[in-house]
Amino acid sequence: MPRVLSNNSYAFFKKKKLPIIGSISMDYTIIDISSLSDNEIKVGDWIELIGNNISLENLSLKAGTISYEILNSVGNRVKKSYIDWVMSNFSEKFLFFFKKIGGIFFDVFSSIGEIVLFFMESLKYLFTGKFYPKIFFLQLIKIGYNSLPVVGLTSIFTGMVLALQSYTGFSRFSAESAIPNVVVLSITRELAPVLAGLMVAGRSGAAIAAEIGTMKVTEQIDALKTLSTNPYNYLVIPRVLAGIISLPVLVFIGDIIGVLGGYLICTQVLNFNPVVYLQNTYNFVEFLDVFSGLVKACVFGFIITLMGCYYGFNAKGGAQGVGMSTTYSVVSSSILILLMNYILTSLFFNLWEK
Repeated sequence: MPRVLSNNSYAFFKKKKLPIIGSISMDYTIIDISSLSDNEIKVGDWIELIGNNISLENLSLKAGTISYEILNSVGNRVKKSYIDWVMSNFSEKFLFFFKKIGGIFFDVFSSIGEIVLFFMESLKYLFTGKFYPKIFFLQLIKIGYNSLPVVGLTSIFTGMVLALQSYTGFSRFSAESAIPNVVVLSITRELAPVLAGLMVAGRSGAAIAAEIGTMKVTEQIDALKTLSTNPYNYLVIPRVLAGIISLPVLVFIGDIIGVLGGYLICTQVLNFNPVVYLQNTYNFVEFLDVFSGLVKACVFGFIITLMGCYYGFNAKGGAQGVGMSTTYSVVSSSILILLMNYILTSLFFNLWEK
């Protein structure tokens, strides 16, 4: 920039006159931008230096260069003058992003800690305190017997679809005889426990969370405490025990119905020999296949009832809070079922291989 410019010069920025308050040399130009708001400034803005009877040609002659280089120098100086502002704004957004991520992780681990504490509290009262057999048998009917239709329908249609899809793939390799083996292994090891768990989570888990959540927001749980009745013994323990016992029964029935669905499709649609199909199924399935599915069912039943009770106990905010507790109960139960299914399958995999 030319040295002849004085502090009497000024600059135009978006039709606003800005005074030049610092010396002007080949190295820097200081312009007063205090009258501008932050929304008016962005990276890459251009200004035009104005002085008394100073034209662009005169600036070029005084600087010993061409007009383009003068304007280019001005543009570069404007971009550089706002780099601190840009970095400051970027740093704020960067910190805000990490703050949000940290908040999410904090909430997740805080919830995990609360669930673990709730589990430990429930485990303590499982072996101490009063047991309510009437409520326990009532929950067996609600969780087990009332869930039988949805589990049965899910199992039989799953077995039918599995038989059809297996035939589509195995017929290309002339391996149709392996269909009974695939159906019985898939049903007993994986499909019956997982699908039954998801169905019961959507039906009974949501009902448990809604029932206990309603008692929570209407202060019925506080009323139990005033009557010297432990809420864990009265509400949690009967439901958890009922879930642990009833879900393996549901899964075992689902195993039978699922295999039956595959049998019906193979014998009635695909023209398999019924005796040969049943014989292959009986010869191939082992005790460990069925047992692993029942163990998974026990774990899934515990997860479903524990999550329902936990979110019910922590419901707040009236009817909206009860609705959110049921949603959280079903979602968390479903995710934990799929997670534990992988963990248990990995543990049983070594036993299956042996």
